Amino acid sequence: MTTKTNTLNEVNLPAVGALAAAIEGNPDKANTVWKASVTWTGGFRSEARVRDFSPVPSDEPAGLGGGDTAANPVEQLLAALGNCLAVGYAANASAAGIEIKDLRIDVDGDLDLHTFLGLNPDGNAGYQSIRAAVHIDSDADAGQLADLHSKVTGTSPVGHSLARPIPIEIELA
Repeated sequence: MTTKTNTLNEVNLPAVGALAAAIEGNPDKANTVWKASVTWTGGFRSEARVRDFSPVPSDEPAGLGGGDTAANPVEQLLAALGNCLAVGYAANASAAGIEIKDLRIDVDGDLDLHTFLGLNPDGNAGYQSIRAAVHIDSDADAGQLADLHSKVTGTSPVGHSLARPIPIEIELA
């Protein structure tokens, strides 16, 4: 374990602290809206645009009729969970003064294609279960890592979104 500094694990602690203080002073600042815009580019290909970043491509594997040029949406969902957990580990470890030497999160899930393919219209086209295995290399002791893990899993926006029913409105505009 190391002592707290302005940056640890390449996390800008003053920026995170300033955001927390701003929200504490004005709770309405916590209510945010995030956006993405997806454009179909042919076949099963599309690209998502978020803020001013380069587009993120999507395609289906050849076995599902795609060109296999990019990760498909359900793989991107798993990646989003892994990425969100990585942010949580970096932020919470840094705040606790824990140096991370290496972090890898392996995510997989079980998906039954019957409903997606129209073979079971009353079924569930989504994941039946998702698993994440966190591999973290740190000098922190087992208790500190357990506390860190609990904090991260208890505060992950993507994890919470996947674990709880949320209303989704999809309208034809």
